[in-house]
Amino acid sequence: MKIGELSKKSGCTIQTIRFYEKQDLLEACNRSEGNYRIYDASSLRTLQFIKQCRSLGLTIKEIKQLLDTKRNPDKSCFSVNNLIQQHMIDVTQRIAELKQLKLTLSEMVLACSDNRKVKECGVLQILEE
Repeated sequence: MKIGELSKKSGCTIQTIRFYEKQDLLEACNRSEGNYRIYDASSLRTLQFIKQCRSLGLTIKEIKQLLDTKRNPDKSCFSVNNLIQQHMIDVTQRIAELKQLKLTLSEMVLACSDNRKVKECGVLQILEE
């Protein structure tokens, strides 16, 4: 299938597919006589795998590690479990940071009423502190 068909079937844009190829997440495909990229079902499965990983917030580097590990099916999956556990720790930390951000923004909202002039704006005063 050509890249347009792969794009439709996978739900990824053509630009995203090309990006994944440049990042070596998607293996190089064959080319037709007209120099069009020709993809197979394996390419579609890989794109679906990448999309699933991206939906979990995994980085390109982490996805590359998973794909490399996946190519060695007889090896231990310790590295996969370790990667996911570390990702969970990172997500937990980001959640804590986002909660703190929400608290700060809530305080800023309370610092200013709609009827003030800019020179009296509580939000701008907090940002200058």
